[in-house]
This record gives sequence, C-alpha cells and structure tokens, in this order.
Amino acid sequence: MGALGSQKLVIAISSRALFNLDEAHRIFEQEGLEAYSAYQVEKEDEPLQPGQAFPMVKKMLALNAQLEDPLGIEVILLSRNSADTGLRVFNSIEHYGLDITRAAFCGGEAPWRYIEAFGCQLFLSAEGGDVRVALDNGVAAATLVSNATADGDDDQLRFAFDGDAVLFSDEAEQIYKRDGLVAFAANEDAERKRPLMGGPFKNFLGALQRLQRALPTEQPPIRTALVTARSAPAHERVIRTLRAWDVRIDESIFLGGLTKTDFLKAYRADVFFDDQQAHCQDAAGHVPTGHVPHGVANRTASDL
Repeated sequence: MGALGSQKLVIAISSRALFNLDEAHRIFEQEGLEAYSAYQVEKEDEPLQPGQAFPMVKKMLALNAQLEDPLGIEVILLSRNSADTGLRVFNSIEHYGLDITRAAFCGGEAPWRYIEAFGCQLFLSAEGGDVRVALDNGVAAATLVSNATADGDDDQLRFAFDGDAVLFSDEAEQIYKRDGLVAFAANEDAERKRPLMGGPFKNFLGALQRLQRALPTEQPPIRTALVTARSAPAHERVIRTLRAWDVRIDESIFLGGLTKTDFLKAYRADVFFDDQQAHCQDAAGHVPTGHVPHGVANRTASDL
C-alpha cells in the first residue's frame, strides 16, 4: 500500500473521466499534439463541463465530512496531459470546489505507473489500455464507456456490480463459456457450499464496506447492489461467498438472463461495473457504466 495508508479509500481517475474533454480529444486526434496544447492553453480559464464520473466523485468527496481519521476518501487525478496543458483541468477542479489536491501529469506517458505509489484501490479511465494494465497489477479498474450521467438530486452514492469476473473470479463463467448453461448449473449445484474466489473488485467492495460501517445506518450515504445474470439455484453460491468474506451487499438482483438496464435505472446507479461488453453497451445510455476488461469474456484469440 502506498503512502496514503490502508485506511483511506483511494481512487485514481483520469481527466477524461472526470471532465468532458471530447472536443479537446477530437482536436488531438485530428490536428495533433501542438494544436491540442494550444487549444487547452487558450481555454485554460474556461471551466470544463462535468464528465461521466463527476457526480460520483463529488458525492464521494462529500462523504469525508462524515468520516473521521484514519478513514476517508482520497481522489487522485492521473492524466496524460503535461502540467502545462493540465492547468485547465486543475482550474476546473477549483471552479467546482472539488477537494482534489494530488495529481500526476505524465506528459503523454501512461499514468497507470503511479497507481501503486499512491495506494489506489480503484482506477477509472477512458483509456482501455491503461485499465487493462491496472487490472493486471491487481487494482480494480474500469473503462468508462457511458454517455449518461448519474442523477444528482440526492447525496446517496449507489454502486452496482456484476458478479462473475467483477466481484468474483471468472471460474464459473469459464465453464459456462466452454461447456454451456447445463454444465454451469451442474457445477454451481455441486460447488454451492464452496466460496468463489475473489475477482478484481473484491477488495474495493471490502473498502466500501469499511466506510459503510463507519457511516450512519439510517438513510445510509453508500448503497451497494449485485446485479447478476445468475438465477436460482446458482444464487446460493454467491450468497455463501459473500457470507464467507463477511461482506454485506445491500441489494442482490438475480435476473436469470433478463436485460440489466431497467433494473439499473430503477436502482438509480451512480456507476455500474460489468465485464461483458454487451451489458455495458445496453446500460451505457442510461447509467454511468464502467467496462471491466477481465476474465474469459474479454480474452482474444491470441490469449487462448
């Protein structure tokens, strides 16, 4: 764990996830770095519009008013910008009153190198390559793929997670992909009392649980949901796994293959994490969505 310590929940976020940098990114792709730099310097006193993760970050930072040391939430900005072109980003942070003071501006290099040094438990980015490297190094990470923003009308922070290959390992999903639904169901019945191994978001869920225990239980500021394609009887192994981890999920929705989007909208998720591209595409127009490029569903032919 890095210098910020094990008690804090530390989140790293890219500038393109926090703010809407679509126009600047378009200039970079079409006209190159020099035009991009000139544009950012010209606009540095013009605040950026909030991006996909902005409402979630704002809610998370607000929770610090209810948390006592050594607990707390720290948000770190990791950016491919240089400090010069990144000045607009920090000016925007100041404009919106976000308590973000630490950052790494990497001048075109990949910023994931600093995730471990900062002690981050979650990395959110618009760059899929950086996210994959973070996952390979044991950090929960997701590529934000949504064009939706969360409902900002209340202060409650609502996380939604897929199960297999996100909270749990993809061991069961491998059987489903290889041998089909009947074999998957038979395996889950045989293994119903053996907990699943942890997936990339297990530790992040545990960190959220520590915060939940320190926060009010009436009208709780953080709420979690498992939204999974599993159904009975495959639900039992999931329940026993969470019990073995001593982790509570506030809501568990076993859909048996139904589309997740309507349930995520009803839950009013601030962010939803899923390993399946198709599920992410369905949800992306309605709730902020993070694709977790992990597990058998994300392997290419060269990986097999």
